[in-house]
Parts: sequence; structure tokens; C-alpha cells
Amino acid sequence: MEMQMRAGLILFLVFMILQRGEGQLSENFYQTTCPNVESIVRKVVAQKFNQTFVTVPATLRLFFHDCFVEGCDASVLIASPNGDAEKDAPDNLSLAGDGFDTVTKAKSAVEAKCPGVVSCADILAIAARDVIGLAGGPPFAVELGRRDGLVSQASRVAGKLPEPNFNLTQLNTIFATNNLTQTDMIALSGAHTVGFSHCNRFANRLYSFSPSSPVDPDLDPTYAQQLKQACPQNVDPSIAINMDPVTPQKFDNKYFKNLVAKKGLFTSDEVLFTNTASKPIVVRFSKKQNHFNEAFITAMRKLGRVGVKTGKAGEIRLDCAAFNS
Repeated sequence: MEMQMRAGLILFLVFMILQRGEGQLSENFYQTTCPNVESIVRKVVAQKFNQTFVTVPATLRLFFHDCFVEGCDASVLIASPNGDAEKDAPDNLSLAGDGFDTVTKAKSAVEAKCPGVVSCADILAIAARDVIGLAGGPPFAVELGRRDGLVSQASRVAGKLPEPNFNLTQLNTIFATNNLTQTDMIALSGAHTVGFSHCNRFANRLYSFSPSSPVDPDLDPTYAQQLKQACPQNVDPSIAINMDPVTPQKFDNKYFKNLVAKKGLFTSDEVLFTNTASKPIVVRFSKKQNHFNEAFITAMRKLGRVGVKTGKAGEIRLDCAAFNS
């Protein structure tokens, strides 16, 4: 009987540990092994930010793309000589090099002080938090303890990331897959306040929306004209447009004010306001910066727990672009 009880208890503990997965992250994970990790990363990120503002959207987007494919495990950072790693997938080809460079430089600085201790996944998570602060966004604590993944394949990316033409149902579905609510999704979309996009991601809204209306009627006509001037047909594919035309280098709630004014760049942005199911949240965030900040922090912390590897899973990569041999 005692044996059965002990076996039952062990099974229960195993079950609880498996359930905890996310709970194995903690804000003071490196307290004894690399106590200054956050200040080391912050210094590098600040230096990179001073060189180019692109550091902000590039690092944020890198974190988001990493977490939605294989979980937050730095799989997006792997470089393959065959061009078949996660970052080589069509949906990831537009990830700006400044995001990768930020993590590479931060990793080098951390390795110099704490060799073989801090994962690339955690460095990316810290850097993503830091760029938000540098752009004027809210401060928050980052949970740490992720390990780096052992899989990075371009073929596993399709269907895992939201597309610029998604409707609300499609957006909610893909975020729910990652344990994120509609409010989380809308808050995270607010990161577009410091984002930029290439013209081909929204050209259909300007030139070929529908047979009866080449321009999307949900676009403010003046804004549509400005976009057409910046993105003429057959424009250089490297041309990029600020997603927030008002305060493009400030992390604020202007993105939501823009949606209310029909100045959302993507269909997947504007639909948040035009759909009655999500509209009240957009309106609330547009009026109350603190409500957006609080929801954004909650969503970022939840995003950082998606599919994490902890304990003995994965590895601590020595070079963020390559698996340990």
C-alpha cells in the first residue's frame, strides 16, 4: 500500500512538473551564476540603439517570430549553410539584420563574463524588453531560464505566423495556439507603433483591393494617397514605410489612435478596429496609454513563456547562430 502511495505521489509530482513547464522560468534565474546578465545586455542594446533606431523593431520582431515557431528557444537565430534554417523561410526573410546583430553582440559580452551559462533565448528576451524601454515604453521584469532549441527548419515555419491580410478570427486562432488571448493579441499588435513594413505587404490595399474599389475603403483617403506616393507600383522592394505615421520612433498608444482614424497599415491592423468584437479594446487603448502599457506587459510576459525549453531540455548555445557540436 505504501509503495502504491509513493508511486502515486511520484506520478503526481511528475505531472505537476510537466504542468509547470512555464513556471520553471524565474526573474532571478541567474542570481548566482551570472548576476549582472541584465545590465550587460542592457549596455550592449543601448549602444546598438544609439547606432540605429531599427534596433527596436528588429529585435522585437525577432523575439515574436522566434516564440511563435518552436517556442522561445532562439531557433530563429540559427544559420544554415544550406539555407534551410528557420530564418530562411519566406516569412522570416524580412527580419532585419540589426535584430540578429543585437543578440550576437549581447551574447559575446555575456560570454566574456559568464561563459556557457546564459542561453541565446534568454538574451533575446532581455533585449526585446530593453528596446521597448529605450523607445519610451513601459519597464517590466523578464522571466529567465529558457534553454536554446535543437531544431531550426525553414519547412516548419509556414502557417505559424500571422499574415498582414488576416481577419480577426485568423488572428485569434493563431494567437490562441500560443496560449494568448484576443486582448494579448491586440496589445502585442501595438508594437507596430515602432514598426516598419515593405510596400509589398500592403500594396493590395492601395491598388487591387477589389474590382469595385482598388483602394481599401477602410483606409483614410488622405493616408491612402500618402502611401501611394511613398509606395508607387513597382517600387524598389527595399523601400520601407513607418507603420505609425505620427510618432514612428516612440513606443506609445498612437498605433491605436491611428486605427480609430483609419490609418492602420495592414488589413490585420485595421480589422482590430472595424470588427465589433475587438473594437472596444482598441478604443480603450487609444484613450488610455496606461491600459495599453499594462496589457502589453502582461502579453509580453505570456509570449516569453511560449514553448520554452527548461531544465535539461535543449542546450546553452555558445554561438547563437550554431548548434553546439
